[in-house]
Amino acid sequence: MEHRSVKTGDGTELHLITRGLDGPLAPVLLVHGLASNARLWDGVSKRLSAAGHPVAAVDQRGHGHSGKPDSGYDFATLTDDLIAVVGDLGWDDGRIPLAAGQSWGANVILELAARHPEVTSGLALVDGGTIELAGRFADWPTCEVALAPPPLIGTSAAAFEHLIRTHHPDWPEDGITGTLANMEVLEDGTIRPWLSRANHMKILRNLWEHRPASRYPLVKVPVLLLPADDPTSPRWLAGKRDEVSRATTGLTRSLTRWIEGDHDLHAQHPDLVAELIHDATGPSFFP
Repeated sequence: MEHRSVKTGDGTELHLITRGLDGPLAPVLLVHGLASNARLWDGVSKRLSAAGHPVAAVDQRGHGHSGKPDSGYDFATLTDDLIAVVGDLGWDDGRIPLAAGQSWGANVILELAARHPEVTSGLALVDGGTIELAGRFADWPTCEVALAPPPLIGTSAAAFEHLIRTHHPDWPEDGITGTLANMEVLEDGTIRPWLSRANHMKILRNLWEHRPASRYPLVKVPVLLLPADDPTSPRWLAGKRDEVSRATTGLTRSLTRWIEGDHDLHAQHPDLVAELIHDATGPSFFP
């Protein structure tokens, strides 16, 4: 595992975690979700690298160890950020990556493929990419209240770790440590999210305004949809099924694999997610 920094067009420094950049297989770019970080991909990244893929996981702006400007959380800037990453890695010159994104990060890479079809060879959308919040909530104020982040500042790091381990007893250690890395641990032993509340809400508002269905016809690369089948949230799951159905109708080439599990499937089931991403880079995976 190596760490590197990439400067974007507006000067924001993005932190990357890379593995096996000299690997012989197709490169893979990993993009996390809202209020998450690159470490959530550790389990998947290790397995893809071991299989021979060059892998880079990025802390998107505002998250993890990347810069935290007050602006640039719109989809146009976020996709430009990823173009800067691909260019810095040399993946814009013959070795075009498959991009995998989770949740909001999947919406970001969908937008990347729609705006810049030459940048990716395919997409893997892990419980995201199809998210249309305007179809889930009556209006923005309702969405804003429902999805605002919980007040975690001041929680002890030990209490937070206990909460995560209790809520996810079946997760591998990489998934737990990756989730803990969503937080900065302060000198007094309490935590603070790397993503500020103000920037969190800017992203959420942009996600509310995003319309994936309008982007599907523009996406020309094959798309692997990996939605989470979580029966504990029946109302949310019903809306997700409708969104996934619209995606499979609107996308030119796609395959869908429902996976039983949590929203963070990549943290919970790294073996399966890595295997499916690996297979998706093969020439005969998509019809």
